[in-house]
Amino acid sequence: MTRSPLWLHLRKDLRIEWRAREAIVAMLFFSLLVVVVFAMAFDPTREVSRLIAGGILVVATLFAAVTTLNQSWARELRHQVLDAQRMTPAPPSALFLSKAVANFLFVSAVQLVLAPVFVIFYNLQPLGNGWWFLLILPFGTWALCVNGTFFAALSMRARSRELLLPLILFPIFIPALLAMVLACTDVLTGNDVPVLWIKMLAGYDVIFTTVSLLLFEMVLNAE
Repeated sequence: MTRSPLWLHLRKDLRIEWRAREAIVAMLFFSLLVVVVFAMAFDPTREVSRLIAGGILVVATLFAAVTTLNQSWARELRHQVLDAQRMTPAPPSALFLSKAVANFLFVSAVQLVLAPVFVIFYNLQPLGNGWWFLLILPFGTWALCVNGTFFAALSMRARSRELLLPLILFPIFIPALLAMVLACTDVLTGNDVPVLWIKMLAGYDVIFTTVSLLLFEMVLNAE
């Protein structure tokens, strides 16, 4: 049975990460450090926690994800693997989507581990419907991963790509970041149903996924 190039690329990335565990361990350590440091710095009450926990969760996810986005393309540069992939008949979109999906799975796994830590350190008890997080976090995480994967590819040949990626990614991600933070705050405080923010995240995902897929071939073939 012939398998799609997307599945083959994705399986390769997941297998490499399963053997090395570099990305998940680095993200998990960094995000846990951010959570603990903020908890000790603010020592929030339960009321204050509901107001700030959404922002801290998004910021911890954002900075942790940046530590691994560059690594996903750095692996392809070793031994001219990326040059070999450019010569294959597989569409460039398959390579891009496999990287984005792999990064999405890694970040989502870290968020699953981070969630109970958040509840414990910030003594959280959402006043709204907690099931909204099943839409907020995946939509926001995909927005981060699809943009991060694209801009990491754009800057992978630069000498200071570790510095260049945040400088490009953070300003572009601000609308999704604000929507994600406000949606999480609405759920935790119970003030409003975050339908508007979820629609904004969904529209952001559709727009930037489409743009990234259209432009990735040009980025891949750039010298």
